[in-house]
Amino acid sequence: MALTEQIINDKIEVINKGDYSCLSVRTATIIKRDGVEISRAYHRKVVLPNADLTQEDVDVSAIGAVVFTDAIKTAYAEHLANQEV
Repeated sequence: MALTEQIINDKIEVINKGDYSCLSVRTATIIKRDGVEISRAYHRKVVLPNADLTQEDVDVSAIGAVVFTDAIKTAYAEHLANQEV
């Protein structure tokens, strides 16, 4: 019996928060025995406009590069600044 584990980006969504957007990434960890899936578990994370996209998978960083424009990054920075007041 051969067990294998594969982690994939199962879903990537752009979430509009008004003045800025973020990415919601759902990964799936798939366990297979002899090529047949026996288990699947999900994990979610949020990628914010100030994230270091070089630490993300290629598809997440590609989408982030398009979504996280300078205007979005500025709006998010302003949002953070307003939270501190």
